[in-house]
Amino acid sequence: MQTRLTTPAKILATALLWIWQGAASAAPIQVDLSGQGTVSKTIELKDVDPPLPSDWSGYEFLVMEFKCSSPQRFELGLKMPDRVIHKNMHAFAGALVRAAIPLKYFYAQPSAGYDLASLYNKLAGSYWINIDGGGYEPLKHVGAIVFTIHNPVGTVTLEIRSIRLATQSPGDAVLDPRVLVDEFGQWIPADWPGKAHSLDDLKAAWADEEASLDKDPVPDRDEYGGFTGAQAKATGFFRVERIDGHWWFVDPIGHYFFSTGVNGIGTFMPTKVAGRESIFAAMPPKDLSAIFAQRFPTTRQSMEGFASFYTWNLVRRYGTENWQEKWATLTARRMANWGINTFYGPNPDLQAAQPRQPYVLTVRNWQTGPAVLGMPDVYADDFEQRADSAAARTCEAHKDDPYLLGYFIGNEPPWPGQETLLAAQILAGPPTGIQRELQSWLKDHGDTAQSRRDFALRAFERYLTVIVAAMKKHDPNHLNLGIRFGGNPPDAVVSLARLFDVDSHNIYEAVPSPRRLQRYYELTGRPILIGEFHVGVPGRGMAAGLVQAASQEQRAAMYSDYVESAASSPNVIGTHWFQWIDEPVSGRFDGENYNIGIVDVTDRPYPELTAAMKKTHAKLLALRMGK
Repeated sequence: MQTRLTTPAKILATALLWIWQGAASAAPIQVDLSGQGTVSKTIELKDVDPPLPSDWSGYEFLVMEFKCSSPQRFELGLKMPDRVIHKNMHAFAGALVRAAIPLKYFYAQPSAGYDLASLYNKLAGSYWINIDGGGYEPLKHVGAIVFTIHNPVGTVTLEIRSIRLATQSPGDAVLDPRVLVDEFGQWIPADWPGKAHSLDDLKAAWADEEASLDKDPVPDRDEYGGFTGAQAKATGFFRVERIDGHWWFVDPIGHYFFSTGVNGIGTFMPTKVAGRESIFAAMPPKDLSAIFAQRFPTTRQSMEGFASFYTWNLVRRYGTENWQEKWATLTARRMANWGINTFYGPNPDLQAAQPRQPYVLTVRNWQTGPAVLGMPDVYADDFEQRADSAAARTCEAHKDDPYLLGYFIGNEPPWPGQETLLAAQILAGPPTGIQRELQSWLKDHGDTAQSRRDFALRAFERYLTVIVAAMKKHDPNHLNLGIRFGGNPPDAVVSLARLFDVDSHNIYEAVPSPRRLQRYYELTGRPILIGEFHVGVPGRGMAAGLVQAASQEQRAAMYSDYVESAASSPNVIGTHWFQWIDEPVSGRFDGENYNIGIVDVTDRPYPELTAAMKKTHAKLLALRMGK
């Protein structure tokens, strides 16, 4: 089932590449970012060979050839007269790469994206970059290049072979002649305890897990994952209720329920392979991507040019016959044993697996035409009809399922806090209903920053009101879990979550700030669901994620700290981890390659994390009851 990539032509090309590289690397610049706290190193433009000018306004790309010893993110900064503007960069660990970085990331605020990740994560072939924040300004007076890392883990060094400016991109490339990703999807240059070196290694580990999985499950849980020791009124569906000063989900048979959920539970985790085939030891069979595209035709990216090593490992584990159903059965067993009681759907195999598990769904496709920074044309003539159709498609099929916890209606809209940019893009775009309404609004109220903010809130309230009504019409039985807001949206935006049953936020912190949680509750009066959080460790070729731990043991402890802290708030009713599977070591669709999985690419759990989950989940009822 494997396709080997070594050919005589490739060997010759590699040899020529090394000869060219050797001639170009007489004196690489060594940057040591090891240490504690925040570590910064500055390279003066005069010290670059050849020296760089200070006026970069005539160029479009900063081109660097370098090798980073670690997959940790570092800040690539440009020293300006009064500050350093910077972006977060992640490199392939231990591999020589060429990065052609668009300078517009430093001087122009991004304006195209349907959520925060699509707005700020920028895919490249040999690195990836996140351009959220860090400043933007014209590059006429660049004084130096600054490399910064926060809380480095172990030794972190950069070996920079060359830095130059260019008007045209030479292309991103992995210049290292070595194969970097093995046939199991693991990073070859790194080693760690438990790394799979053969299929026999994996088969033995898989068998050991299955033999021990059902021992000592989280106790005192009903068939929905609710607490058998705490009873309220049963209605046959999930609902929310404030009881003795604490908000709870209440499950269909009336037991208190705290949603310990996981996002991204599925059988496919694609990485881009087209254009960089040489870094992979072998390619997954193309028919695996075709199977996924056929079963899930509404995936966000085309499967062409992508492949999933995780899927290939599942086929190795379960065989080619009914492997999805076998995976779902084991996944349901894992969830029950680890105390995970909610998954993010849809996944028809997991929804049908026994024991059944509660799940959440996101209803999509509300917009008429393209959305602007996540804001659809809510004043289009057919918006209400479009919303009704979108709600009907999803809700009618699930309205009688007691295992459905509720619906999200969106994820991390990027426009909150950028209302003036939103208005500018609407005005500059093609004629639409929302453009017509905005023009009329500004004519009546004046074109000021405040009036643009007021319009955005007015449009957003219409958006929510129409959608909430449509969903309640087609499914009166289930909860509206709202939008999973990202970042820290303005109070005026959060306050509109009072239209939902639950106020949901993705909160990436070591522990969720009690002050922040209290502010959200005071603005809405609604119970709070944390829709995403995670902790990762830099290593195995992967970056840490948005919250970093130094080891797998520390990551496990930080999971417990986060969930127990959140559960201590009387207004929080659930925490959802992002995500089930590690992101691919060579990057997902937008380049992210975070170590944030409960299971790795070979479908093996992280035992430190699952042990911490079981221990924390077992004491949540006592914790919330003040015991």
